[in-house]
Amino acid sequence: MAPQSELPIIIAGGGPVGFITALALARQGLSVQVFEAEDRVSDAPRAATLHASTLEMLADLDLIDAIIGGGLMAPRFRMWDRGSRQVMAEFDFGMLRNDTPYPFVVQFEQHKLANLAIERLQQFPSAKVEFNARVASLRQLEGRVQATVSTRSGSKTVTGRYLIGADGGRSTVRKALGIDFEGYTHAQRFLVLTTNFDFGAICDQCFRNYFSDPDEWFALFKVAGNDGRGWWRALFPTRPEETDAQAMDREIVDRRLQSVHAKNGSYPIVHCNIYRVHQRVAACFRSGRAFLVGDASHVNNPLGGLGLNSGIHDAIALCELLGRVIRHQAPETILDRYDQQRRPLNVEYVQRETINNKKRMEERDPATRAANFAALRHTVADPVAHRAYLLRASLLDSVRRQHKDTKDIKT
Repeated sequence: MAPQSELPIIIAGGGPVGFITALALARQGLSVQVFEAEDRVSDAPRAATLHASTLEMLADLDLIDAIIGGGLMAPRFRMWDRGSRQVMAEFDFGMLRNDTPYPFVVQFEQHKLANLAIERLQQFPSAKVEFNARVASLRQLEGRVQATVSTRSGSKTVTGRYLIGADGGRSTVRKALGIDFEGYTHAQRFLVLTTNFDFGAICDQCFRNYFSDPDEWFALFKVAGNDGRGWWRALFPTRPEETDAQAMDREIVDRRLQSVHAKNGSYPIVHCNIYRVHQRVAACFRSGRAFLVGDASHVNNPLGGLGLNSGIHDAIALCELLGRVIRHQAPETILDRYDQQRRPLNVEYVQRETINNKKRMEERDPATRAANFAALRHTVADPVAHRAYLLRASLLDSVRRQHKDTKDIKT
């Protein structure tokens, strides 16, 4: 068996968080092996929003130019009342120009981020990526972890110094560790429709829009798309009585989009996807030499675009701690900080914010809706409150909190 110092860090799962984790470790000169069950990175329409807090981290990985160059910059977002088609509030990330080098959001689809990280990993001989390879089980031994990896040619055993589960909401690693996934599943499923019809004029060229409605809220935002000219995504909740097949029926899909904006002829559809939405957090993010990051450790509804960002924050925080331990700059006990910091931050910022965002979007009581709109207008009108709202919405507050806690804890 190889000496512990020569063992790689095993990463289960090759989504954007898994590959960013691998890149952050490889750039420290550490050996990593990524195992992804699928034969390629999935390009299904999922997360696309990168907040300022995350852009700062990706800049440290030398990815920022490619992301800004290949994405769409969104300096503002709007909250609408669907019934009246009135803008209730417009938030301007320019309010953060003294807080971050990136006072905006970049719309950059998660599969593009994963593929960009893979491209950069090729510069590091100590980084290996294997597709069609799923971490099926693991054993923790003294000073190492053994993973059983299932491939098309059979199973193999891989030994690593540590193991990081980045294998999604149904994480095999989390289940193998016996860690509960606490929370609940929304009764509604979410329908995502992608079209190359240009909603820009309707939204006054604002790329992130949230339409509150007691009967059927929706979100409308623009992504870069594959053609470089941009695609629009519409996100709707399904109705309780709808089956997946009914919700994705071409006539019903078109009816939903026509209710957003009536046009001659049917809407061209690039992608149509439906999925269940959860609000869950793992009971702990660490078990011995194994860790959970991204969706393996927490999942949430997509309103606000916080899930992917929080997952990348997990990755960067964990990689910094692992690097310090492996370089003998800190004792292994410092790894306890990962769970101690990241789990509470996810609960306080990501879970709370996304739950509140959904409640505001679907609120049925007229008085509560009016109060919500009044509060939003007041927040936008007050520069101090406006900035404070954006610091929280962009997770900059969360990152600052983590840095403060790190300074307060003695090594």
